[in-house]
Amino acid sequence: MRKARARYRISWISAVVMLVAALLGGSVLTSPGQAAQAVSGPISGRLTGDLPGPAALSPKSAKDLGAWVRTRLGFDKLRRAKSLLVQPAPRPGTAPVAKAAAAAPAGTSALVLYDTAGPYGYLGELYAMAAANLAGHFGTVTAKPVSAYTAGLVEQYTATVYIGSTYYGGTLPDAVPAAFYQDALATSRPVTWIGDNIWNMANAVGTGAFGQKYGWDPTNSFYDTGSGVGNIDQVTYRGQQLTRKVPAGQDGGVLHPALLTGPGHPQVTQLAQAKDGTTGAISPWAIRSANLTYLGEIPFAYVSESDRVIVFEDLLFDALAPATAERHRAFVRLEDISPKADPAGLRTIATYLKSQNIPYGINVIPVYTDPKGAYNNGVPQTVTLAQAPAVVAEIKNMLANGAVLMNHGYTHQYGNTDNPYNGVTGDDFEFFRAHIDGSDNVVYDGPVAEDSTAWAQSRVTAGLAAFAAAGLPRPTLWTTPHYAASAADYRVFGQNFSARLERALYFSGTLGGTADPGRYIGQFFPYAVKDVYGSTVLPENIGNYEPGAFNNHPPRLPADLIASAKANLAVRDGVASFFYHPYYPVAPLQQTIEGMRALGYTFVGPTALTQ
Repeated sequence: MRKARARYRISWISAVVMLVAALLGGSVLTSPGQAAQAVSGPISGRLTGDLPGPAALSPKSAKDLGAWVRTRLGFDKLRRAKSLLVQPAPRPGTAPVAKAAAAAPAGTSALVLYDTAGPYGYLGELYAMAAANLAGHFGTVTAKPVSAYTAGLVEQYTATVYIGSTYYGGTLPDAVPAAFYQDALATSRPVTWIGDNIWNMANAVGTGAFGQKYGWDPTNSFYDTGSGVGNIDQVTYRGQQLTRKVPAGQDGGVLHPALLTGPGHPQVTQLAQAKDGTTGAISPWAIRSANLTYLGEIPFAYVSESDRVIVFEDLLFDALAPATAERHRAFVRLEDISPKADPAGLRTIATYLKSQNIPYGINVIPVYTDPKGAYNNGVPQTVTLAQAPAVVAEIKNMLANGAVLMNHGYTHQYGNTDNPYNGVTGDDFEFFRAHIDGSDNVVYDGPVAEDSTAWAQSRVTAGLAAFAAAGLPRPTLWTTPHYAASAADYRVFGQNFSARLERALYFSGTLGGTADPGRYIGQFFPYAVKDVYGSTVLPENIGNYEPGAFNNHPPRLPADLIASAKANLAVRDGVASFFYHPYYPVAPLQQTIEGMRALGYTFVGPTALTQ
């Protein structure tokens, strides 16, 4: 009998892979040669899982990230010394500014504005995609460069999010139109401001007017307190302690807002608080006054399943759906069920889930192939579902007892090539190239050579035919093998399935122009979203059980999954979604489910996640 295979889980330094504003855990910024870390499976020592979270920075990205930090902190130091010259944005002249009493827009809608100027301007689009994806949970989203803003635009949307990723000053003029500064002050609609340039708004509208409405002074607020950015490693929000793990030299800091006190200044609510792991000092991480919510950093980088990005994920409810009731749901899917799966193991797991009345998803790979005989004594082997009647019988049993069929690629591997391991189904990537470097890290190389819309569609079509040949229904949900594909591939998946259930990569150029396969952000979600590819994406956000350490990645045990589920209770209407390989015993799955239920989670099926 073939040894149980383990595949890797990669965690993402999400969202800022090229610079540093703050990584996407969302989100994950990355470029060719990005290294990812991994964990072993039960016997074979392969990474297991499907990219449950931060891919290591590529050398180029890490270099950019460090350069971005140095630029930010250098400008911050000059601003503190009152020697940073900022060329103001153009004045609106006689153009109208926003009216606080304007009619409400029809339906829930969000405007996401982002920077594009400067040597690292491309980061703005990556962060904007992360924010737009999350806002896609609530309604329609429009994302555009802030430089394209026109007076009164905030009144056309339920709420506006601005992501300040370019620190303007010196030879880089402020690209934010004065009309936006004026409108943000004048409107009563929610404005969420993330990161840089809030001080430029205060200067543009007048520090007195800003302080009178908002109760703090951005012109005296800095990332560097005078002795560095500190060691902020924890953020507390809604009773949950969330992580913040940013490598030394790549931390651009969290803005320390100068709160005003005394008559004439409104109260500022501290929504989330940051803690310095070295000094124990507590400072605001997110604040709100009047219509303005401010986050002291862009939270899409170096994210994990328990990261402070959760704060932003929940704060969007205040801006876009404030009447939302508290609700906490959970979801589990069984992973990598191929024609070579063990029928007895499938039956054992299915029997347990049925006994608990838990609906679940089953990710099925319709064709198993081992082109070089890596697990078959050197003899190539290919098995389709139609050639595995015992496995198909168990799949049908699952479907009759609460499971939902999901398509997990065609072969979950790529040709006769080690990609990155051995060419075997379940071990390797199917839609992306990867290799293992000298430090035993998985390195992303980009889309496969023949990648195209037609090629991806041919894989999907062949996979669906294999399900039909085995007498199984057509799956309506899709999970990309190892969560990695090109922008064209993701669009193909969206055209063939009602939703994807996964983490995903979002490529530079998606919001305008040609996608760049070398720059992207990785992201996972705490609720269903409509993403920038136009697809519904269902969440997987707390990872998977993995008992062994491998490739510099620690084990992930039931206690870790439960801890991440607890952190996600901070999302008022969120989902804790994980996956489990059925070649593992029932006990760890049982421990995880019982622990999550004890936290107040209710398990639901995948179709309920869109509700």
